[in-house]
Amino acid sequence: MNTTIDTLVILVFSAFVLGIGMLFARTGRNLKSFFAGGEAVPWFIGGLSLFMSFFSAGTFVAWGSIAYKHGWVAITIQWTMCIGALVTGLFLAPRWKSTGALTAAEFIRERLGTTVQKVYIFIFTLVSLFIKGSVLYPVAKLVSSSLNLPLVPCTIGLGIFMIAYTAVGGLWAVMVTDILQFVVLSAAVFILLPLSLDRVGGFNGFTSAVPDDFFNLLNGEYTFGFVMAFVIYHICYIGGNWTFVQRYTSVDSPKSARKVAFLFAALYLVSPVIWMLPPMIYKAINPSLTGLDTENAYLMICKLVLPPGLLGLMLTGMYFSTSASANTALNVVSAVFTNDIYKGLINPLASDKQLMRVARGSSWFFGIGMIIIALLVPAAGGIVEVVLSISSISGGPLLAPPLCALFSKRLTSKATLWITGIGLTVNLFFKAISPWLLDFKLTRGAETIIGVGLPLLLLLAYELWAARRSAHSRNEVAAEELTYQAAKDQKRANNTENVSLEEAIEVKKQNRFGLRIIAVSLAFTAVMLFGLSFLTTQGAGITAVISGVVLVASLIPWRASRRVQIPTTQQQPERFANSNHD
Repeated sequence: MNTTIDTLVILVFSAFVLGIGMLFARTGRNLKSFFAGGEAVPWFIGGLSLFMSFFSAGTFVAWGSIAYKHGWVAITIQWTMCIGALVTGLFLAPRWKSTGALTAAEFIRERLGTTVQKVYIFIFTLVSLFIKGSVLYPVAKLVSSSLNLPLVPCTIGLGIFMIAYTAVGGLWAVMVTDILQFVVLSAAVFILLPLSLDRVGGFNGFTSAVPDDFFNLLNGEYTFGFVMAFVIYHICYIGGNWTFVQRYTSVDSPKSARKVAFLFAALYLVSPVIWMLPPMIYKAINPSLTGLDTENAYLMICKLVLPPGLLGLMLTGMYFSTSASANTALNVVSAVFTNDIYKGLINPLASDKQLMRVARGSSWFFGIGMIIIALLVPAAGGIVEVVLSISSISGGPLLAPPLCALFSKRLTSKATLWITGIGLTVNLFFKAISPWLLDFKLTRGAETIIGVGLPLLLLLAYELWAARRSAHSRNEVAAEELTYQAAKDQKRANNTENVSLEEAIEVKKQNRFGLRIIAVSLAFTAVMLFGLSFLTTQGAGITAVISGVVLVASLIPWRASRRVQIPTTQQQPERFANSNHD
């Protein structure tokens, strides 16, 4: 296979993305602008960024493997993300914005205490490094096998590139490249889908060549119980994962935070059908894949039907979607370390310049950790096993208690640690010890149900016990809640007093700059797609059409940037004080 054009496409897009990160180097004036976009990110940018943060090459490798083996159930499972986002938009996202916290870890410290925060930071950092490191592996595998490059150097090179623009540009660099990656990936899939159907003889040829149960909503080990547990899990995950909380806190109001989650839900209602059809179609073409080879189903259909140039575009989309997911996690881990460990515990009086050095340095440190974990994924049984196992073990115990703390006035730090500890211990026992000691292993559905359900049952039991106890003692509020409310009131007062006109102007400039860079990025992508339409041996027409759609879409952020009003020095600072937490 001639890989020259594909390699050139990947290199050009990669250089462009790195250049975007460098452009945002001058916008990170302090932690608030670097990690939260000045708390004034447009909601539709936050929603698209949240959507892409959920994506990775693991979506195509892990879920593509399930789609190849079991069919439509891969789409059913991903629809649970839509339900989780709807619940998040209704109840959780606006509540997170109302806390006034920069990160979820900051809220945990203020509401549940420093000890709980330290424990959660340790667990969250490990989990994030393992999950995002594991999703770097499949994209390196895809790129290396497609372009005939060695796997280990490819993993290291892609990982270093991934870290670079996050460490330089902060949240806005991540979000702008998220939008670019969304467009590239969508364009690639919309080109891939008709070419795949054409290869298999149209939709009728596809449906007649797959197993009879291929379009069942539930299939194999993915039972109704598993799906229901995944609904609960995704309510906790989308509503409480620290990576996604950052998207809710970086917009300007609780109403905008709600819109971020609703946009995510709408996209996840439609996108799984489009994303999962190609590996399902490959089942009709080649039904012989078994074991870990099923993880290559997406790559195989791409290599089969996409001509040079368009294959490079698809690989670019897969890699960029992985970097979007990993970079978001990297940005949040770095934010937690800088804001909640270094500033909160080590050096409370650190200057903005010192904090920015720590922020960028910690991005490199944690990013290198992700690369090391990516190199170890094959020894752990493949990405499906790694991602689903880590999620089932840590998701419920880590995410449910802080979400409960958003609403509960009775939850204490001691109860939180006990519930988290019991949940993690039970999940680890059934995952790691029970199969070895008792020769007993839970099914995937039971593993997920226990992993998510046990912490929720423990929280419910505690609330009922605390309510009964408070009825006798007339002490209805935990001491931690009283402390939190006092600190929240003080923070609101400080924010109102301290936000200067200069900072308000810089936030507006940063937002306008970001929207214009998005517009330029989309126009650049449109030009690249149009050029590829002349180089491809098939799919030229649809490639040209999609390039026109992308070019028209670039006008949306450009027009939005022109509506951003920059305050003048004659206006009073009080007008721009942060009033989002009222």
